[in-house]
Amino acid sequence: MNQMSFVDYEYMVEDTPVQSVLVEYRLRDHPDQPLIAVALTDVMPDGLSMVYSFYDPDLAHRSLGTFLILDHIAQVRSAGLAYVYLGYWVKDSPKMAYKAQYRPLEVQRGTLGWCPLE
Repeated sequence: MNQMSFVDYEYMVEDTPVQSVLVEYRLRDHPDQPLIAVALTDVMPDGLSMVYSFYDPDLAHRSLGTFLILDHIAQVRSAGLAYVYLGYWVKDSPKMAYKAQYRPLEVQRGTLGWCPLE
């Protein structure tokens, strides 16, 4: 994402029929507190889709990536929705391996549709 131009960003976030929101996370729930993480999230009819997230690398020991996912799960449950989409998953990609920790997990298999990942 750091290679994106402004036009690329605008196309991904603003020039789309999907409602995208930035979910901010601060040390305390107050706008004057330091921003520690952000999740770019698409609001879908049946859940939330986590498009991209980032957090303060100095706080990696706090497992903020895991916290963001768990918070999105809580938001979906609270809204009575069914799904949290963790975005693209590429088999054997070390950067995406964390997604397999969240169960139940389904993957899109083209014409087969959504299938459980074994």
